[in-house]
Amino acid sequence: MNEDIKFILATAKEAMDAAIKHLEKQLVNIRAGKASPAMLGSVMVDYYGSQTPLSQVANVNTPDGRTITVQPWEKSMLQEIERGIMVANLGFNPMNNGETIIINVPPLTEERRRDLSKQAKAETEDAKIAVRNARKDANNEIKSLEDASEDQQKNGEIDVQQMTDTYVKRIDDIFEAKEKEIMTV
Repeated sequence: MNEDIKFILATAKEAMDAAIKHLEKQLVNIRAGKASPAMLGSVMVDYYGSQTPLSQVANVNTPDGRTITVQPWEKSMLQEIERGIMVANLGFNPMNNGETIIINVPPLTEERRRDLSKQAKAETEDAKIAVRNARKDANNEIKSLEDASEDQQKNGEIDVQQMTDTYVKRIDDIFEAKEKEIMTV
């Protein structure tokens, strides 16, 4: 196989891997009813004048499937952490007991589960679009190669299509697993 085509295939694979990584990261942010420290991943706290991620000023734990506890490393940060959680607009109502912040994660309604499933589906479609764009870019680069024979170009395009099909299947599998997690009561 032509070296240029190998390089194009490797570049397309990197782009498709990046699309899957991005999808997985986005799906972690879609809560599925079970409490998880990742739910507070976007919370920023005013730490002595600078915006700091919550995870850098406190321990975030889940003692059970419905509760998140936030234990600040400095007690003076309790109000700031509480404010940061409210500002993040995650739909949580933090309770401050003077030592820790306790968040009860409410069970999801059927309607909310459907909304979250739609959100996950949209993220999945974005990932598929990114994979298809990588395919298109790779095919355009292969067609523009002047030192590759017509057969080499056709074989390169076939390889790109097989890789695309594999990644789209992986994306569908990831979505199915997330949808099942969201819809399970």
